[in-house]
Amino acid sequence: MTDKPKNIPFTQQASETAGLPSWLFPAGFWVAVVALALTLLLPKLALWAVGWVMLVPVLAALWVAVAALKTDRRLSVAALVALAGLAIVFFVKGLLA
Repeated sequence: MTDKPKNIPFTQQASETAGLPSWLFPAGFWVAVVALALTLLLPKLALWAVGWVMLVPVLAALWVAVAALKTDRRLSVAALVALAGLAIVFFVKGLLA
């Protein structure tokens, strides 16, 4: 038996950040942490900071949808389906409000 992990089918590398550069999501996360910390001193930035926290996964999904379109169509479609689901949630929330 080998100790090598099996690769996920149809992907170039077994990675948790499939389709994303390794620096992108952590950079967005740390910008969010700094923005939330700044809201302790400047409470008027709270709406912007929370908005950024919600926007980071959306930007990551957009990046994956565009970047993986030619290399891994299934990954791109999965990112687009996730974004469509998010849009439906906001649409239904608007109808109920």
